Amino acid sequence: MKPIKAIMLAIVATISLTSCTYNKLVEQEETVAQTWADVQTQYQRRADLIPNLVNTVKGYAAHESETLEAVVAARTKATQVTVNADDLTPERLAEYQAAQGEVSQALGRLLAITEAYPDLKANEQFSELQAQLEGTENRIAESRRIYNEAVQTYNVSVRRFPNNIWAMIFGFDKKTPFAAEAGAEKAPTVEF
Repeated sequence: MKPIKAIMLAIVATISLTSCTYNKLVEQEETVAQTWADVQTQYQRRADLIPNLVNTVKGYAAHESETLEAVVAARTKATQVTVNADDLTPERLAEYQAAQGEVSQALGRLLAITEAYPDLKANEQFSELQAQLEGTENRIAESRRIYNEAVQTYNVSVRRFPNNIWAMIFGFDKKTPFAAEAGAEKAPTVEF
């Protein structure tokens, strides 16, 4: 009778350990998905602000149409590149990040031309939009940081022994964090 009790106890302990490990991995994977959604929300907020900013600048800087068109084109391209939380491969994340990087560059050029238009800089609507855009860029950076923390926690759990065995059995794979864009180590050049 004792060997049967020992076997039953071992089975119950294994099932308990497995379910705890599995549930923790599910929880962490859902955290990664939620933080990814938060990142996308902030990028969408930026995309929603851009048309208002462009229209405000158009009134003052009509002959800067090339820059304005570049901003609109970058925004359009960025909103067409979507990545859901289940498809966070390094390639898809790099594609998404590249599209968002084009928006950042275009916005940088747009904001740089405003230096040539003192009336535009003094315009209350433009100032408010610029402040909202700056706040959005800060929110994007913070959302990306939180996402990377969630990915790190999840990836450590997936790789740590004995979780790595259960992760392999149940199909939990490492997630891809955001990385700095190519050339991010160099300060941007602003010319007037």
